[in-house]
Amino acid sequence: MTKSNGENPQKTDIKVSLIGGHRLAGATLHERTVTTSLIGGADVDLTDIDIPDGTELRITKVSLIGGVSLKVRRDVRVEVHGLRLGGVKDDGPSEPGGPTVRIDAWGLVGGVSVTRA
Repeated sequence: MTKSNGENPQKTDIKVSLIGGHRLAGATLHERTVTTSLIGGADVDLTDIDIPDGTELRITKVSLIGGVSLKVRRDVRVEVHGLRLGGVKDDGPSEPGGPTVRIDAWGLVGGVSVTRA
């Protein structure tokens, strides 16, 4: 995760495609990422980065068809918001506290699946 410096605290990464999803790796993300596609979801792997406690990483996914597959460490809290026809599969953090990843998933079809490593 790339932390924004004090000069540009509003840094947001934006990924856009018509057909096809996005693969996002933790080292290339800033605190906020928006991924948009007509058809295609987002595959996000955050297992290889250290997110400091108290930090909130926000990922917004907008698509007509496509969900979010998120892979995080066991101590990361995941909050899922948005509107979509699909459920949320998450067993929750196994340890109290820790950093937070907020997923805002907007779409017609597609759920959010969280896998913990």
